[in-house]
Amino acid sequence: MRPRLLALLLLIALPAFAAGKLETTGEFPDSSAPAALRAALESRGYRVIGSDGSVLCEIWLRRAVPARPRAEAEGIFYSELAPSALVGVISYPKGGHDFRGQTIQPGAYTLRYELLPNDGNHLGVAPNRDFLLLVPIAVDPGPDAAIPYDRLVKLSAQAAGANHPAPLSLTLLPAGNLPQVFQTGNSYEAFAATLATQSGGKLPFALIVKGEAQQ
Repeated sequence: MRPRLLALLLLIALPAFAAGKLETTGEFPDSSAPAALRAALESRGYRVIGSDGSVLCEIWLRRAVPARPRAEAEGIFYSELAPSALVGVISYPKGGHDFRGQTIQPGAYTLRYELLPNDGNHLGVAPNRDFLLLVPIAVDPGPDAAIPYDRLVKLSAQAAGANHPAPLSLTLLPAGNLPQVFQTGNSYEAFAATLATQSGGKLPFALIVKGEAQQ
């Protein structure tokens, strides 16, 4: 059988990949969360459904994220964001895992931007240094707080009940319109949307919501 024909037959025989999908939700529903946090979030959220049909998480973005001029730097995709900046809130209805594979209990967590330290202890964890760290809402100091790195690491560690912070990796933007759910080249499942900035601009970003670092 000719190679091209064989390849075509194999392609036809393979099952179609079930892509994830995105649904919109109402406002952040946790009335016990601080009023300042709830007011800082958009009035709608996103329900991220994985390729297996399960709900991976729900995300509410910040209404207006503080941003700065972009600076080109190796290994940094979203330099417009300042360290510790609040990006939004993520909720895990049935729990989940962070990019390290640590278990995250069901509940809601703030998402704060931070850079992976540029040292030998973190080589090969990800192609970029941009992460969003999960912080339990109960211990988050508030939307406008600037949190020193060491303190943010300790707060985020409480999300995983461990000594290490709970990170989700940011990644490169996909092709096509936003928002969307997509798969990266490593078969990670990711969510992409556009953040509104306090200066009136738009900042597209993409976040891996299911997938663990290849260590």
